Amino acid sequence: MKKPMIIVAMAILAIASPLFAQDGNMSFFITSAGPGDGANLGGLMGADQHCRDLAYAKGFGDLTWRAYLSTVAMGGEAAVNARDRIGDGPWHNYAGDLIARDVADLHSEDANLTKESILTENGEMVNGRGDSPNMHDILTGSSIDGTVSSDEGHNACANWTSNSEGSAAVGHHDRQGGGQNPTSWNSAHGSRGCGQEDLQGTGGNGFYYCFATDANEQEALREE
Repeated sequence: MKKPMIIVAMAILAIASPLFAQDGNMSFFITSAGPGDGANLGGLMGADQHCRDLAYAKGFGDLTWRAYLSTVAMGGEAAVNARDRIGDGPWHNYAGDLIARDVADLHSEDANLTKESILTENGEMVNGRGDSPNMHDILTGSSIDGTVSSDEGHNACANWTSNSEGSAAVGHHDRQGGGQNPTSWNSAHGSRGCGQEDLQGTGGNGFYYCFATDANEQEALREE
């Protein structure tokens, strides 16, 4: 009777284990889970806090984490560009692989952004097109160059406070699918709505990217 129990336990461990060994230089990840309230992330402040909480749980709480999210001009507040809030780079994933050297590199064809390299803070790959369920729609609110999306109807889901009406630009972390720019990691198309079911209905789950703004300081310490 003990043998089946051991096999089950080993299977559970295999599922829960990261696909890659953790590197001490992680400065970029895709969230393994969203807050669970659709695109209502509690605004930029709430989204940043979620990044910090996830990073802290993996031993990277000493870095300054920011969500890769843009916001539109609203209520007297100026628009915010995702590219302007993530620091200067370079950024590395959970496994220590270089993602991009700087902001310009991140938004170029040279960036190392694929389904295999865009890992969660747990070192896991996120489901993409062809997986069940598909979760490749990643919230960004951005255009391809990292500035706020100017697409018609886009309001970044009321600047990340709506779980019902509105729309937000999403990217495809697996670099495939439909939309105006199907291979874009940060600006493939707009969401159908802002609720959790809306996001899931078009291949998302409320995930987004997190970057350490002080990744360059971490890099300098590593080289010493």
